This record gives sequence, structure tokens and C-alpha cells, in this order.
Amino acid sequence: MAAPAIRTQALTKRYGRTLALDDLELRVERGEAYGYLGPNGAGKTTTIRLLLGLHRPTSGSAELAGFDAWRDAVSAHRRAAYVAGEPFLWPALTGAETFAYLERLRGGVDRAYRDVLVERFQLDTSRKVRALSKGNRQKVQLVAAFATRADVLVLDEPTAGLDPLMEMAFRETVREAKERGQSVFLSSHILSEVEAVCDRVGILRAGRLVDEGTLTELRHLKTRTLDVTFAGTPPRLDGVAGVTTVSGGAHTLHIETDGDLTPLLHALAEHDVVGLESREPTLEEVFLHHYDGHAS
Repeated sequence: MAAPAIRTQALTKRYGRTLALDDLELRVERGEAYGYLGPNGAGKTTTIRLLLGLHRPTSGSAELAGFDAWRDAVSAHRRAAYVAGEPFLWPALTGAETFAYLERLRGGVDRAYRDVLVERFQLDTSRKVRALSKGNRQKVQLVAAFATRADVLVLDEPTAGLDPLMEMAFRETVREAKERGQSVFLSSHILSEVEAVCDRVGILRAGRLVDEGTLTELRHLKTRTLDVTFAGTPPRLDGVAGVTTVSGGAHTLHIETDGDLTPLLHALAEHDVVGLESREPTLEEVFLHHYDGHAS
């Protein structure tokens, strides 16, 4: 049985007195896109540095593509590609020269697919890196990483600086990677991006993984929202089981309910309802739920 794309066991990292990562247990399967969510300071970048063998863990272990990220970093890096949130490239090289250098460094890429990605991301490879905007430098990183066809793609805020059209190009590229059986580890603040491409999501707060699951599983952790319009004055819903919050206007109610909807629907059925809209929470609402009253 193949080793997972990423596995950490009791992974902990301290910088002096600061606990950056606390006993992290993480597993990303082959061919899976995993979204890693958390605000600045939560420990996302620390996790990535440990996975890439750039920092040594205080305790615990990290594996990338089946290899110990610290003791066998060379083997791990042969099977992985990385995109940083802040692109640091060689300013005197053009985009094409950067690709050629990285190809020699790695030992080969899919050139035909690289050409497809250059066109998709509308990248002018003749310009020197120093003349490129942050978004275009990010495109250079993205094209170079995905063209490797690496088993594991580690992406740290990969769409920083990209416009909405290029974000759509990125999503298409991630979907293609998944179809080829590649694994994607996506650290992002853009919740709609994670929602669009990821199979599972982990939510990190203050160095600890506070929740994890598929989007469906995480949505069921929070309330369902109903917007109801009445022909007359809205009813009071005091004491209705499952109702957590109610707000509204002259003819409307905005209701959040947790659990079985049956008591609420029975209560609403006694009144003249002319419109009802029910929806599951977005990933953003699930994410913010974990940070209410827990600023970090």
C-alpha cells in the first residue's frame, strides 16, 4: 500500500518560548487536494517549512511523499514541487530563462504542458523577472511547479496577486493535477478557492488542528440558515427547539437553527409563509465559527 502524500505525527515546533505548532496529526492521501486554513500566525507556513525540511521539528515527525522530510529531504524533494506565497526569483533572468534553470536543477519537466500553462496564465516569458508584477512572478512559480508533474504539490497562498481570471486558471490546473493522481496541499486565505478545489479541509488555530473533514462534514458542524418571508407580521419563535438566533424586519425573519428542522417547520406552518430560502453554511462561515472569540 502506497504511503500517503503527507503524514505528520505529533509534529511540534517551538521557536524559543513560542509554540508555533502543537502536536499536529495530519494525513493527506495520494490524489487528494487538501485545504489548510488559518489566519496569519496560526502555523500554516511553519507546517510547510517542516514538510520541506527547511526547519527541524522540536519533536514528532513529518513525511513528504513517503520520505522523512528532515532525514531524507533530497528524496522527498524529487517528488514534490513548492509554490511560495512571496515569490523569490532571480531578477536578472527572464521567465523563459527561469524555467530553463529550474528544469536543469530538477532534471526534467513536461515541456508541452508547460507551454499550455504559459498560454493559460497569459505569461510573457520574454520579460525579466525584475520587470514583472507580483502576480506575474507568481505565475512563473505556478507554471514551473505544475510543469514538473510532481507527485505532491505544496502550495502556500499560491494565488496571491492574481486577478479573478487567473484564479480560475489556477483552479483548472489543480483539477487537472488531481485527475492525474497528483496530491495538492493548499494553504490559503481564499476560502472560495479552497471550497472550489479541495476534497478535505483542515482548520488550524494557534498551532493546533481544531477541525478537519470533507466540506459536507464541516458544514454540518454549524447551523443552517433560513430566510423566511411572511404575508403578515412574523411570528415569535421563542422556545422553538433548535433555533439559535432570529432577526428580521416587518415581514421577514433570518433564522439560524442547529439540528432537526422539524420543530421549526411546524412552527412556521402555522403562519402565512410566502417565501422560504434555506442554505447550508459556506466554508467561510464554518471557518469563522472556529475563530469567534479566539483571535490569534
